[in-house]
Amino acid sequence: MTEPLVLGIESSCDETGVGIVRGTEILAHAVASSVEEHVRFGGVVPEVASRAHLEAMVPTLEQAYRQAGLDVRDVDAIAVTCGPGLTGALLVGVAAAKALALAHDKPLYGVNHLAAHVAVDQLEHGRFGERVIALLVSGGHTELLLVDDIATDITMLGSTIDDAAGEAFDKVARLLGLPYPGGPEIDRAARDGDPTAVAFPRGLTTGRDLERYRWDFSFSGLKSAVSRHVQHEQRMGRPVPVADIAASFQDAVCDVLSKKAIAACVAHEVPRLVLGGGVAANGRLRQYVLERAEAAGIEVRIPPPSLCTDNGAMVAALGAELVARGVSPSALDLPVDSGMPVAQIVAA
Repeated sequence: MTEPLVLGIESSCDETGVGIVRGTEILAHAVASSVEEHVRFGGVVPEVASRAHLEAMVPTLEQAYRQAGLDVRDVDAIAVTCGPGLTGALLVGVAAAKALALAHDKPLYGVNHLAAHVAVDQLEHGRFGERVIALLVSGGHTELLLVDDIATDITMLGSTIDDAAGEAFDKVARLLGLPYPGGPEIDRAARDGDPTAVAFPRGLTTGRDLERYRWDFSFSGLKSAVSRHVQHEQRMGRPVPVADIAASFQDAVCDVLSKKAIAACVAHEVPRLVLGGGVAANGRLRQYVLERAEAAGIEVRIPPPSLCTDNGAMVAALGAELVARGVSPSALDLPVDSGMPVAQIVAA
């Protein structure tokens, strides 16, 4: 039986993504980013992102059609991110998907952004087959998920109780005078630094915090510790050691993320870990995860960096899985949901 051919649309934040997937094979992967428009603000501005999606949607769709040698009339279904994300940005993608579905009489699937970040790994490494633990780390999300079935059964084990890891990277980069987005800049600066130079705290990893928040994360205290350290260096009249602080901060974040992810695999007897989200491209995080996974006998699956950041191929990948399983499509009047829980993989 032919694998489902699905068009996927992603617009939850600052990337307009369109992908076309047949089963687990990518036929098109087009992304237009508005990150440069947010640089002067030091972070994503929702209204700016929404307007950028409006301008980029049609050209990005056309680019994907050219890459695949197909158009919307050829696909079996259309999938679109309907949450979580920025409400205005989500509305642009969902409106485009509704228009295409209605005009061409195609079934429409409003899918969960977080589930799509997990599903995209199947485009690189094939179908999961068995349950996996997923660690999703991006600018807006830091979650630890138990995935029993990518199409029907995902459980949130833990998440950040304050800043997401990517947000912490951006804020610390600003403290160190590094450009936005902060993740890649801190990763680069850290290569020349000593990760043991400053003993920054590891949030929610000891005592009662670990008991109460076993699988949760917190980076607000770490960010504050970096701020205090920078201020101390300035008060002492010393130049701020950017490389050492970047390396020490990055090490603290990646130490906690990797340790909790591997511990979750062991505790739930799941010998497979999927890493996703934009911060999955961080070199120190990958190093920690791979070293600790090997020691624990855990298999690690990491998509290439181009599939870790927000993109339409991940949405199409999840859509293809839903179509293949015979999951009912969403209604044409489906709303967006900025706080869509990960247990809701597809909107009704």
